[in-house]
Amino acid sequence: MTASTLQPILDDDDDDADLDRAPPPAPAAEELRLDDPALFLNRELTWLAFNARVLHEAEDLRIPLLERVKFLAIVSNNLDEFFMKRIGGLKQQIGAGVHTPSVDGRTPAEQLKICLTRVRAMHVEQKRVFDQLLVPLAERGIRIVRMAELPDDAQARLRLSFRDNIFPMLTPLAMDPAHPFPFISNLALNLLVTLRYPGGSESYMARVKVPVSRDVSKRLIPLDGTTTFVTLEDLICANLDMLFPGMEIDSAELFRVTRNAVVEPNVEAANDLLELIETELRERHFAPIVRLEVEEGTDAVHRGMLAAELGLNEELDVVEVDGMMQLRDLFEIAGLDFPDLKDPPHRPVDHPLLANDRRNIFHIIRENGPLLLQHPYQPFSTTVERFLRTAAEDPKVLAIKMTLYRTSAGAILDSLIEAARNGKQVAVLVELQARFDEAANIGWARRLEAEGIHVNYGVLGLKTHSKLIFIVRRDYAQLRRYYHIGTGNYHPGTAKLYTDLGMLGCDEGIGQDLTELFNYLTGYSPPPSYRKILAAPYNLKRGLIDRINREIEHQRRDGSGLIQMKMNALEDIDITRALYRATYAGVRVDLIVRDTCRFRPGLPGISENARVISIVGRFLEHGRIIYFRNGGDEEYFIGSADMMGRNLDSRVEVHAPVENPELRQELRLILDVQFADQRSAWDLDSDGIYTQRVPADDKVKGAQETLMAVAEKRLAAAGKHKEKKMRSRLLSHFQWRLRGKD
Repeated sequence: MTASTLQPILDDDDDDADLDRAPPPAPAAEELRLDDPALFLNRELTWLAFNARVLHEAEDLRIPLLERVKFLAIVSNNLDEFFMKRIGGLKQQIGAGVHTPSVDGRTPAEQLKICLTRVRAMHVEQKRVFDQLLVPLAERGIRIVRMAELPDDAQARLRLSFRDNIFPMLTPLAMDPAHPFPFISNLALNLLVTLRYPGGSESYMARVKVPVSRDVSKRLIPLDGTTTFVTLEDLICANLDMLFPGMEIDSAELFRVTRNAVVEPNVEAANDLLELIETELRERHFAPIVRLEVEEGTDAVHRGMLAAELGLNEELDVVEVDGMMQLRDLFEIAGLDFPDLKDPPHRPVDHPLLANDRRNIFHIIRENGPLLLQHPYQPFSTTVERFLRTAAEDPKVLAIKMTLYRTSAGAILDSLIEAARNGKQVAVLVELQARFDEAANIGWARRLEAEGIHVNYGVLGLKTHSKLIFIVRRDYAQLRRYYHIGTGNYHPGTAKLYTDLGMLGCDEGIGQDLTELFNYLTGYSPPPSYRKILAAPYNLKRGLIDRINREIEHQRRDGSGLIQMKMNALEDIDITRALYRATYAGVRVDLIVRDTCRFRPGLPGISENARVISIVGRFLEHGRIIYFRNGGDEEYFIGSADMMGRNLDSRVEVHAPVENPELRQELRLILDVQFADQRSAWDLDSDGIYTQRVPADDKVKGAQETLMAVAEKRLAAAGKHKEKKMRSRLLSHFQWRLRGKD
């Protein structure tokens, strides 16, 4: 297999192609200026490059067919969010007259133009990959066909199903002087129907919303329970005579809009944060439109009319889609029951110290020291959920405090409610501003409040993104503080799909820090100074930069400087500049960055000692690890923050030290396995180009598969150790009994 190389931006024949090239050459090492735009990659473009790597998974023949379909759906979903958040934000800046260039030297208008060029190229790639996938899908009997291709009897059966199940839900909306242009909701599929009275020459227009939803209908309608599908919009088009009886249908053209999700509430003027977020959600529903998608072949007049009615620039904001629109609905295909076309089922294995040990989990933590949790290789249910469930039931537990950024109905909320009913003090900080989860979090907050739980919304002006459970328990004659500190949300669904880390412990210093942190979050305590943890926005960035500078001093003294970081994104300018200072001084810097990365490795004389890789695999990489060699007195941290300005400056984040030698070995193994990955890793070069590593043998496993196997071996080894230990205990017991009888 040959190496795959993804350029940050695909060249085109535009007059603006000069904006669409690799970054300019870096300055000479002796002239290093940390404010030079040539040192920085663009945030938006590096995120799009990540999406290109995900798209590559959809055409990788080593990946099972339906998993490839899943990756194609993920790309579509990601691009929708990119338009809602990133393109929406750039358009807001342009509308506000912002001309200040980003750190990489591009104005908002220049970034917008480059991003749209890149996305257009990605749409072409999506269509190409989609067409490729249709062939092997058809070979397995999975087809998406047009209604007109079906036999008459099949069309008749679908028509009956449409009449009974879809037709009652449709609401055609006329568009004429008496009926103004209707509201178009975000990411909804719509049909623009043109029709005439019989024999008439005047055309009329109507809009029909395609009701794709969990409650009404899936997008892909199966034929008689088979794996042959028609799209819901095609089924509607074939039966428009039911909606417009007696009318002549001239055309039915599919379109969709994307609205800006960047609706910033006026936090300073807020009296009630809950009411403020509810208002923001209503405003987002009516937010400005940033993209109009129309199907290929849409009449030019109709296209112009839609753009005008929606207040869009037809040249910049309208995208003509070749083929199936809204490919995220291919999740319906990816979910089909074809086990041989999917990855082998992944069954998490219990943590070695928790498996087959039904004792109180607090006793296990106290006796064994901290436990490092690795999801999804270890179950969320037998670790985090067990920890919280035990706290709810244990009569010695007096108080539970927790931060909730994203969650779902189920064990987490049930345990909190049970704890409150059992008379424990329960305080939950619910982050109402978790993007796209605001409505759900409002619902959880109200449900918890109804159960008598103290619900708080954090510090005004800061999002609380930390992942913390803090428990106070009476152990013997003293109070002991237990905690879970994680990198991922308390969401059992994502815990099966994301790679995350967590630590269960009862260290006194960390416990004191968390006590003060929660007092600050829920009360009026001033920002504390911490003993062990690094917390944003107070001491996390400063603490990291101080440690980076310390590595520079170690490098100057004995050449031992080493920094390793694993994160989702590297965007913060101060951290990026500090890393440049380190590499410039000779410190070795190894970075695992999933998506956005401003840092350019391999610049001659500047960052030759640095490497950046990105892991794209079966699970979404989400864990965060920070390591400093520190002259041999090593430091490891895990936590919730990426190296982004928003995380370090305007969110409450926590990174905790990992001091236990055995846990450090586990973190070292994760880092070493990922840096050595020859199957799923992509290397970033100094020009922003990613190249996929190529193993010598196609049977080589990626980092995620390797860590799955490690988890299984650890559990098996622990089982043998426990069995041996138990046998020894039994033997000693029987020997004692025999001696007693003698």
